[in-house]
Amino acid sequence: MIEMSELKQLLINEPGKKLFLLGNEAIARGAIEAGVRVATTYPGTPSSEVGNVLSELAKQAGIYFQFSVNEKVAIEVAYSSAISGLRSFVFMKHVGLNVAADPLMSISYTGVRAGLVVMSADDPSMFSSQNEQDNRNYAELAHIPLIEPSNSQEAKDFLKYAFEISEMEHIPVLFRTTTRVSHQRGMVELGEIAKKEEAGFFKSDPKNFVALPVNSMGLKEGLIKKMERLKTVSDNSRINRIESYGSGKYGIITSGEAYNVLMDTVSKYGLDVSILKLGFTNPLPENMVTTFLKEHENVIVVEELDPFLETRVRMIAQMHSTGTKIFGKIDGYFTFSHEYNPDTVAGSLSRIMGFNVEQVPVEIDSSMLPPRPPVLCPGCPHRATYYAVKRAVKMSNIKDPIYSSDIGCYSLGVYDPYDEADVMIDMGSSIGVGGGFSNATGQKVISFIGDSTFFHSGIPGLINAVHNEANVVLIVLDNRTTAMTGQQPNPGMNINGMGDAAPEVSIEAIVKAIGIQYVKVVDPYDLKSTLLAVSGALRNEGVSVIVARRECAMIRDERMRSKKEWKTYQVDPEKCKLCMNCVEKFSCPAIFIEGGKIRIDQNICDGCGVCAEPYVCPPKAIEEVQTA
Repeated sequence: MIEMSELKQLLINEPGKKLFLLGNEAIARGAIEAGVRVATTYPGTPSSEVGNVLSELAKQAGIYFQFSVNEKVAIEVAYSSAISGLRSFVFMKHVGLNVAADPLMSISYTGVRAGLVVMSADDPSMFSSQNEQDNRNYAELAHIPLIEPSNSQEAKDFLKYAFEISEMEHIPVLFRTTTRVSHQRGMVELGEIAKKEEAGFFKSDPKNFVALPVNSMGLKEGLIKKMERLKTVSDNSRINRIESYGSGKYGIITSGEAYNVLMDTVSKYGLDVSILKLGFTNPLPENMVTTFLKEHENVIVVEELDPFLETRVRMIAQMHSTGTKIFGKIDGYFTFSHEYNPDTVAGSLSRIMGFNVEQVPVEIDSSMLPPRPPVLCPGCPHRATYYAVKRAVKMSNIKDPIYSSDIGCYSLGVYDPYDEADVMIDMGSSIGVGGGFSNATGQKVISFIGDSTFFHSGIPGLINAVHNEANVVLIVLDNRTTAMTGQQPNPGMNINGMGDAAPEVSIEAIVKAIGIQYVKVVDPYDLKSTLLAVSGALRNEGVSVIVARRECAMIRDERMRSKKEWKTYQVDPEKCKLCMNCVEKFSCPAIFIEGGKIRIDQNICDGCGVCAEPYVCPPKAIEEVQTA
């Protein structure tokens, strides 16, 4: 992301000026230009930079911005603002839309008064996600319009257009990006910043906004009519266009990031094609697609993930008897999984169009590559917690423990030598899954969850575990931030998304309030107290909670360096017995072996000092580096 001083350029009102922006920065600028008054999110890659930018600029831009407790709450807050007359924008990563899906399905019925745009940042190839899903399907499921940009300029411009569509039919609009669109950088020409409504006013209309069956039956009919009218809008939309290269022998229909990959291939091989490039993809521009099909004997659909466009194109072809030969995923020419690259698209197109590819995709022999598993940062407090838990389990002679993990940095506890993640499926699931294991087995269950994830969706699972008398040890890894997505604040902190002081919500007070008796708060850097707390929890029957509280190592690093309190550790080779405990069981990336001796890399040592504890280094061979 660009520096703060450069971020302020996003506030200038100079139409025509060009900036080199990340896709997500362009989206933030689009929200500012669109006159968005309220913006909400729960952070998640690949959408996080939008929130990071708005968090910095919200006050100056006249926007109320909120890092909400989860995506469901984020969309509810944005919705209430939109039906009060304020343009509102809510954004999240793709799995977040699953959390927000419940209200989304109903607000599509009730509609909105001012514009409401819901952004889903999908993650083909799962670079930072637990699954790969095509959220374009949510647009059809909820019967709402879908807009898909392909580059940074479109990301800004199409977002403004999405608000126009939303207010045209008083309907929420789904704005779908993917990782490559959100994280690509390109030149963006700025537009004029629209004037914002200063304050909203909600005029009561229960028949429209209370989703009781008696009202919803009529609202559903109204929603279908809105989408019928939007077919005409899509057919005449400025964001759907045809591009021709050569005589246009083959027709290709595409959208989003797939368009960029396709264009690389067309340029490289000089393909003779016409391209129907779609930005408004639900409802599809039926007349435009029909005409395109009739003008081409062969049409290829190029899109990532599900055959969303292809299925609809085939349906249109059948309905209008175009007689067009259609190629895509359904007949096996393209894959259903992972993002595309020019080689894979060229390979698929060559099978259809009969040209020779210069480089056939080569399977990479993974055995030739050195293993580089992701690791917890040097000084990460989670490492000390995992070390203490593993040791306490062994000391307690517990056989076959079950570790249920959750979404966050601490999911890296799955790797050797910790091996403390047997199951992990979604945000907040570690406690619910842990309760399930408690019912189904006689094994000891240890669940891990981060502070932000605890607030996001962990609390209901914990209440469920208490009420149903589960036997679970819950470790709350409280590093005082939402670390994995870029250190955004959460309700456990005394600051909000706009940088203002905010009430801090106590995790331990919540835990005690729902009736849990065994609650300990420990500093994971203090291995002795952490070991005692975990050992006690393992002996306890029922639900036990340990809050392992120590700020994120990256935040601590910054603070220690600014105070010039930085220190590092080294190994005294005379004292070291080469027991290898620090290397094999504690496994900090700063500790390594060189010439048969254990050493500490001073360049990455965090100075946490946990490795110097006798529980890690019994001969006390690790000691602080003394500077003159």
